[in-house]
Amino acid sequence: MSARPLLNRRLAGLGTTIFAEMSALATSTGSINLGQGFPDTDGPAEIARAAADAVLTGRGNQYPPGPGIPELRQAVAEHQQRFYGLDWDPDTEVLVTAGATEAIAAAMLALLEPGDEVIAFEPFYDSYAACIAMAGATRVPLTLRAPSFRPDLDELRALITPRTRLLLVNTPHNPTGLVLHAEELAEIARLAVEHDLLVVTDEVYEHLAFSGGHHPIAALPGMRERTVSISSAGKTFSFTGWKVGWVTAAPALVSAVRTAKQYLTYVSAGPFQYAVAEALRLPDSYFDTLRADLRRKRDLLADGLTAAGFGVFTPEGTYFITTDITPLGEKDGLEFCRSLPARCGVVAIPNVVFYDDTEAGRPLVRFTFCKQDAVLEEAVARLQRL
Repeated sequence: MSARPLLNRRLAGLGTTIFAEMSALATSTGSINLGQGFPDTDGPAEIARAAADAVLTGRGNQYPPGPGIPELRQAVAEHQQRFYGLDWDPDTEVLVTAGATEAIAAAMLALLEPGDEVIAFEPFYDSYAACIAMAGATRVPLTLRAPSFRPDLDELRALITPRTRLLLVNTPHNPTGLVLHAEELAEIARLAVEHDLLVVTDEVYEHLAFSGGHHPIAALPGMRERTVSISSAGKTFSFTGWKVGWVTAAPALVSAVRTAKQYLTYVSAGPFQYAVAEALRLPDSYFDTLRADLRRKRDLLADGLTAAGFGVFTPEGTYFITTDITPLGEKDGLEFCRSLPARCGVVAIPNVVFYDDTEAGRPLVRFTFCKQDAVLEEAVARLQRL
């Protein structure tokens, strides 16, 4: 065998994701899994029936169209107009993907070249680092710091160089729960226009902003032609296994992303696309109830974590709470999370895996609250043992 490493050097150090490790630990120990962000109940029954009906009536069982079925592309366009006043052409400005993860991968592969730099908020979802690396580009972190996790926009300005190609923005932000304010988005947009930068924005938690609402950066002056907006059905409708996502962008950007996407999955989730088209047309009451229910669950878990001795940073959005373990006399989040199942039967995620600046992330641990009340209450009771 050659002495050359088998794994592409660009992926060195990535390895098995922390989600796989911690979920396996939850299974092997019988612990409550508050690590990986998936609900423990399914979404609306009528949407599940729509998927079953699609399968049984032969809609989507064979390859769907490469850009996605027309019904879903139209529904995505209607959704963007309904909630944000954005007009997208479903034929040229909407692309269906295998979840938001594929959309991010396709965008990075399509829009980046070796030598390009990508500025991303740190901590960042782990696939960002992998996708930027696979494109041969360099990630440049803008660190969000406790307790507010608000971005330092002066620091962002200083990070921009002639090699900067793209800003990768996530709002509502996983794992901190930050929701960018309108004035922050306006300054990011101004910098993008001033420096002629592309923006890729991950908005999968768009309906889980608990106060102030979600504001797409694509709606701001000068941003429509330079922004790739990404979202998906999993978090909004509690069908994370369906992996149905989408891109909305100007035709040239959609064409570029589609060029890369077609060589990844080509197409996926045919019958589920029909069901998601129906889900996007659910009444406002569905989205309002979802948000209110998760806000209540957030408060339930936040109160329990506080009582257990954690430092709690109450999130403005998503379904994750970031905590500080130093009040418990702990220092290392990774070591803490690996020992937590044995100590009290709960699994969490160490935030340090989302950081390049490991010292900033070392004492932080993320819990999810997208679980049934009884599960959260039992987890809180177990955490009291700490």
